[in-house]
Amino acid sequence: MATSSTYRGRLAPSPTGQLHLGHARTFWFAAERARAAGGKLVLRNEDLDSTRFRLDFVGSMLEDLRWLGFHWDEGPDIGGPLGPYNQSERRSFYRSALEKLHAANLIFLPRSRRDVLDAARAPHEASRELDEPIYPPQFRPPSDTPLPPLGDVINVNWRLRVPDSETLTFDDGYFGPQQAIVGRDFGDFLVWRKDDTPSYQLACVVDDAAMQITEVVRGADLILSTFRQILLYRALGYTAPAFYHCPLMVDDKGVRLAKRHDALSLRAMRESGKPPGEILRNCNLELGKAGTENPK
Repeated sequence: MATSSTYRGRLAPSPTGQLHLGHARTFWFAAERARAAGGKLVLRNEDLDSTRFRLDFVGSMLEDLRWLGFHWDEGPDIGGPLGPYNQSERRSFYRSALEKLHAANLIFLPRSRRDVLDAARAPHEASRELDEPIYPPQFRPPSDTPLPPLGDVINVNWRLRVPDSETLTFDDGYFGPQQAIVGRDFGDFLVWRKDDTPSYQLACVVDDAAMQITEVVRGADLILSTFRQILLYRALGYTAPAFYHCPLMVDDKGVRLAKRHDALSLRAMRESGKPPGEILRNCNLELGKAGTENPK
C-alpha cells in the first residue's frame, strides 16, 4: 500500500440504479483502506451511460453514501484539484487518449458483432469463464493497414489490438497473484463505441491515471477487466495502480447482488427505518464471512 502522504483511493459508483448492500461493502473496503493509509478518498460519478443513468439516482447515491457514514476528500459535490469528477464532463480526456492510441496504430475497426458471435460458436478453450466472446484474430486487419481518421463524431466501434499469447500478471491485494493469457482469456476489446462514447475500460484507466489513484478497490467480478486495463495503462504510457478486488456479496439463493435487488437497496432499507450501523453489519464486512462469492 502507498504511504500515507501518497495514497489515493476512490469510490466510483454509476447512477444507473439504487446502490445496494454489495456496493456498500465494496465502498467500505475502499474507505477503510484509504483511512488506514492516512490517504485521500476520491468519489467519481461514472455517468457516461446516458441511456441508463438518471439524474435522480445521482442525488440519492450521494445522499445514501453520506447517510451510511462515508466521507470523501474530492468529488462532484465538493470539487477538488483534479476534477471534474463527473465522467460526463471529462470527454476531452478520453478523446485525447483515443487519439494517442490511433496515432500509435494500436486500434482498429472491427467486424460486426454478428460475425464475432458466429465465430465464437466454434469450440475453444479458456481458463476461466469468459465475460464476452474473444474477438477472432483472423478478423483483424494487418497491423500496417492505414487507419481512417477518427472524425469529429465517431459512429464506428474501435478496438484495441492486444498482444496474443502474452501472459499478464498482477498481485491482487486480496486474492493474491493473478494471471491471464492474452488471446485465450480475453481478446481485442472496445475502447470507443459507435454511439461516440468511450468504453468503460478506457474511461476508467484515463480517469484513474488523471486523478492519480494509487490503489483501485472494486469487486472481484472486475478482475478480468483489470488485465484489459493493464494493457491500456501500458499503451497510454501510464503507471498502473495497485489493485484490491473484494469478494462479492450474494443473496440467500447464491445470486450476486445487483441493482435489480430493490429490497436490498440502501434507499429501501433507509426508508424502512434501518439504522446505518445495522446495514453495515448486514454487509458481512469482516473478511472471510459467509455470503460472499470469490472469482473462479
